[in-house]
Amino acid sequence: MTLSEAATPLAQITTAIVRAALMAQRRDPVTLIAVSKTQDAASIVPLIAEGHRVFGENRVQEAAAKWPALCDATPDIRLHLIGQLQSNKAEEAVALFDAIHSVDRPSLVTALARAMDKVGRRPDCFIQVNIGDEPQKGGVPTADLAGLLAHAHAAALPVAGLMCLPPAGVEPAPYFALLAKLAADHGLDGLSMGMSGDFETAVTLGATHVRIGTALFGARR
Repeated sequence: MTLSEAATPLAQITTAIVRAALMAQRRDPVTLIAVSKTQDAASIVPLIAEGHRVFGENRVQEAAAKWPALCDATPDIRLHLIGQLQSNKAEEAVALFDAIHSVDRPSLVTALARAMDKVGRRPDCFIQVNIGDEPQKGGVPTADLAGLLAHAHAAALPVAGLMCLPPAGVEPAPYFALLAKLAADHGLDGLSMGMSGDFETAVTLGATHVRIGTALFGARR
């Protein structure tokens, strides 16, 4: 790797993830999701050219407008939906994304299961947990997680793990640790947690997927 390559944000973040995993004595892989919401194709192409293949979007409509052409040019790209999903967009999401991180209610589970049967694709699903029990945030309350997981398993949804967004402005480690415990209690391996400001903490506490936008692309457009 040249000095210029080592200086790129992608290389720096990848190195930080590896370092945090080593500190936690982890050997399992950590997936870096480059959060490309609000970014245009010109901003995304350099990361693809650098070899990155996993990207995250917040909205189905935005992703549908810009990703088909990029995926045609680079077929091994994997798209993750990390924003809230309306049930009436389930079929479009299933057709477009390889993973959905915001499954948070029974009606969405039912819509996704029906869409998967119709479309013939089965993207990985993460159950979003409202880990701080904040009324303004999406996610299933921790007290209702077991019931939603039972519904998801009964619908044969491919549940890969849990996802959370800790409360802003407070130390995230206890919330990451709680999500890891909830996942272990329910026999789940996937942990989608950690963003630009706290991904190293998330990795030390078991994150398998970190969602990083600003640190890769700069301030949102």
